[in-house]
Amino acid sequence: MRIIAGTLRGRRLKAPAGLATRPTTDRVREAWFSMLGPLDGVALDLYAGTGALGFEALSRGAERVVFVESARPAQKAIVENAEQLGVRDRVVLVSSPVEGARASIERLGPFDLILTDPPWTAIDDAERALRKLVTSALLSEDGRVVLGHPKKRVVTLTDPELVADKQRSWGDSAATFYVRQRPEGSL
Repeated sequence: MRIIAGTLRGRRLKAPAGLATRPTTDRVREAWFSMLGPLDGVALDLYAGTGALGFEALSRGAERVVFVESARPAQKAIVENAEQLGVRDRVVLVSSPVEGARASIERLGPFDLILTDPPWTAIDDAERALRKLVTSALLSEDGRVVLGHPKKRVVTLTDPELVADKQRSWGDSAATFYVRQRPEGSL
């Protein structure tokens, strides 16, 4: 697994042994970031796994990335990858299940971009957690969210300020892109 583009292009990422971590494929990551365009600000990588999404965001212009991951082997891989890439000072690791990370995440935001590709084996639990956690309150004024999911299972967010902008699929993977839009008449 490698970083696709940007200042860290071509650099390899470590991944924990075994199949417990399912990294977002290079092809899907490349598509997501091509659709997002230039980045800046602070990104949040939920269900971070190896950190591939967050490190790709750093490589493409994000100033800082907050990773949320509960599995110890994946946490170790994120720290090792940050050190190997020379970006440890731009990375914050929240060692917690996504469901229990709200207070930590709120202190570290707001975020310009939230990236999440939750484990498909627990997609029902992940959807419930994301609906509670990923709200417009976590985002900057023009914040965006990319939510990865199985092609045959659309996972939706329910915050009225988060509007689904587009949805794309690649093989059995899909993603829904949300943008923050304030309701008309609000300041």
